[in-house]
Amino acid sequence: MNKIIENYNTEFKREYSEKDIAEVVAFLNSKDGGYLYIGIDDSGDIIGVKSVDNTVLRITNQLNDSISPSILGLFDVVTEMLDGKYIIKIIIASGAEKPYHIKKYGQSEKGCYIGVGNAKKPMTRKMIEEMYSKRTRNSLSNIVSPRHNLTFNQLKIYYEEKVLQSLMLF
Repeated sequence: MNKIIENYNTEFKREYSEKDIAEVVAFLNSKDGGYLYIGIDDSGDIIGVKSVDNTVLRITNQLNDSISPSILGLFDVVTEMLDGKYIIKIIIASGAEKPYHIKKYGQSEKGCYIGVGNAKKPMTRKMIEEMYSKRTRNSLSNIVSPRHNLTFNQLKIYYEEKVLQSLMLF
């Protein structure tokens, strides 16, 4: 078997804890996303996970409940058998609604993280603001109209007809 190694988008944890939510936030805010393996120590040795089903459920619930904006569909929690032991692999996609943050801390240095090399670092206020300003938004002002030849005259005629129709009803 090829040995998995830690790098900028792969992180190992012996066991899952609530502190690992920051790691997930860092992957969501990164360009490529990442993988968080539970049941593997820092040297890459397979430790395994006890109570796999309960741990998967706890991870899924905590991630859905603790991170904002919603990350539904941006992560998957799967189990794998390596060296005869169960591990948990959390697959995290890079999100489009950056910056993602830990809900209880909001969009602050304590709630927003990003990967820097092989480590996660708290984002500065400036980084948070810049990332937020680049967020993809689907507002009416950003949607391109398929009909570019509309004029205010056409709009005026439309509303005049509506007014006439409403007067005819009385």
